Amino acid sequence: MSRSSAYSNRLLVLGVIVLLAAGGTQGRPGGVGGDANGDGEVPLAGCTCHSGQPDNSVTLLIDGLPYHYEAGVVYTLRVQLIGGPDIDTASHTGGFSMRVSAGTLGAGDGFENMVQNWEDDSATLTHTDAGSKTEDRSWLIVWTAPSTDEEVVTFWLAGNSVNGDLANSGLDRWNRLAASVDGGEDDGRTRTVFSGDGGIEPPAPVSHGVDIHLMGAGLWAHWLGLLGFAAVIIVLLFCGLFLRYGFSRHYAGRSNLLRLRIKHLRRGDQL
Repeated sequence: MSRSSAYSNRLLVLGVIVLLAAGGTQGRPGGVGGDANGDGEVPLAGCTCHSGQPDNSVTLLIDGLPYHYEAGVVYTLRVQLIGGPDIDTASHTGGFSMRVSAGTLGAGDGFENMVQNWEDDSATLTHTDAGSKTEDRSWLIVWTAPSTDEEVVTFWLAGNSVNGDLANSGLDRWNRLAASVDGGEDDGRTRTVFSGDGGIEPPAPVSHGVDIHLMGAGLWAHWLGLLGFAAVIIVLLFCGLFLRYGFSRHYAGRSNLLRLRIKHLRRGDQL
């Protein structure tokens, strides 16, 4: 083997090693599940490939959980992540991995291409590549309760809020939660369970005002309103002046008849 061939082979091996190493640091926008770095399944252990510990600055929630479930009923739930890096809708924004101890998980209406069962396991659900690019880091899912209501069902959930660079780094933030639902009579009430510090800020308003022409009235109508308001003020002033000087016994311009009536009224006489 020539020296140039040996050098080329070494470059090829080095390139393969670099690619493998780089692949180990890539995120998984197409879904996540299975074992998390030997710490157990991702929904229970969390996204430990990004960071060793969960971050309570990220609020992870499940909305729509019933207080009690009835056997075989399909419940629509919303999974959402709030906090972490800023959302970039042109790239990946976040993902989740969920598992239930009983029943099955599936996609909610309109989210059929956003979530998927991990390795065809109906008890485990995760995001898809399209689902990792949501505008608000939320996913609509359905949970079909087990055929009997004799057991307590546990939900395990891990969610990862990412910056979109597809690299496992401390710049990403994740959290996890666990919740349980007892079987029994479902009265229709639902609840929201979450983990995190609860430091949720509402989104900034799109605008701070409304165009007056979009309120259903032309400019002339507003001028008429102002004229009407001015007319009311003038009437009130006139009434005040009339009451002040029309009934005051000290007003010099009062008629003799009116002064006589006031005098008799003060004495208790009747006209």
